[in-house]
Amino acid sequence: MARGSRVTQEGLLVGCVAYASVAVFYAVFDLLAVRGPLYTVNLLGRAVFTGVRDPAVLQFPIPPDLTAIFWYTVLHLVLSLAIGLIVVRLVAHAECHPSQARAVLFTIVAGFVVTILAVGVLTEPMRALLPWWSIVVANASAVVVAGSYLMRAHPGILRKMVTSGG
Repeated sequence: MARGSRVTQEGLLVGCVAYASVAVFYAVFDLLAVRGPLYTVNLLGRAVFTGVRDPAVLQFPIPPDLTAIFWYTVLHLVLSLAIGLIVVRLVAHAECHPSQARAVLFTIVAGFVVTILAVGVLTEPMRALLPWWSIVVANASAVVVAGSYLMRAHPGILRKMVTSGG
């Protein structure tokens, strides 16, 4: 298989794994909060696609909007796939250019932080139902699960990123 094709395929897989990790986290989060497994997805879908912005509305039960759930799921998956493609391309770059591996690690960590901050800022009106810690844990779970796959697929890559001279 051509290198570019392998990187693309692996990036899509990493994006899917990260997406699934976040989706499972929020399904469990919502079940433990006794809100139903799609509550957060419904809430985010309504905020993004139907303009639910008033925090007072969040005090009442929110009926599921299957259209908003569907489109938010699509949006989340597309963003996860894009991030997976970027991360895998960065890892491939670090493998080919070991002197730049530390910069690649910094870029990946910075992307993680920016993602958390962006989600946090965009979801500020619903903070009572979507606390900061859940955003951090959901994204960290995606990093751990997808990162574990990448470390198995690319033995020694983490050590190379941490110890490179670049």
